[in-house]
Amino acid sequence: MSGECEDMEVKKKCTAVVLAAGQGTRMGTSVQKQYLELEGKPLICYALKTFETSSVIDDVVLVVGTGQEAYVREQIIEPYQFAKVTAIVEGGRERYDSVYEGLKAAVRDEKGQVRDGYVFIHDGARPFVDEEMLHRQYEAVGTYRACVAGMPSKDTVKLIDDDNYAVKTPKRKYVWTVQTPQVFENSLIMDAYSKMMREDCEGITDDAMAVERYMDVPVKLVEGSYRNIKITTPEDLAVARTFVNGKI
Repeated sequence: MSGECEDMEVKKKCTAVVLAAGQGTRMGTSVQKQYLELEGKPLICYALKTFETSSVIDDVVLVVGTGQEAYVREQIIEPYQFAKVTAIVEGGRERYDSVYEGLKAAVRDEKGQVRDGYVFIHDGARPFVDEEMLHRQYEAVGTYRACVAGMPSKDTVKLIDDDNYAVKTPKRKYVWTVQTPQVFENSLIMDAYSKMMREDCEGITDDAMAVERYMDVPVKLVEGSYRNIKITTPEDLAVARTFVNGKI
């Protein structure tokens, strides 16, 4: 869907939970990666700008590190006029802790009840989420209840054992690399996370796994973009600069 969403009178509320609490140790800088400058703006601003101008996203919950709420509000939200950011919440030790804090702020109403709608969980270190991607996911989540952005792997993938010997080579047509946003019905993801936080978070590396493990609901893969990279290393930041400058 490249045009407008469904009629706004029937469109379900969509909230983006943007994660900006990670330490980014592989970047090798004292500044957390989501606040590094990318062509004159903090990295996190690129994703927030897409959500701010999107016809899909109604509001944004930003999850930040301990003690960073005031800094983010004064240095990012207010100067760049991100009016859709309705809450800034403190994250936790692990990614799933931060997601859970974001979900509690995103999907519950004033009475603490989970409201109808969808939540888009996105890593703030992925600056190149785009409007077309959000439309594809909005359409998909309405049908499948759970969907994640991803792209077919360009490379052959090997499964290895503990000694780094190849033990299996899956067919490449079945291998996708997973991205964010990951999008879910509010009640579905909240139930999944509530069960996970009470039981066992070991091995949960993305939100889809929580739904797969605790709700027994299949997750639909929806086309993201090969540009939708996650900034993890200095090399990633160099690639991002070429994207911003239109050199690739």
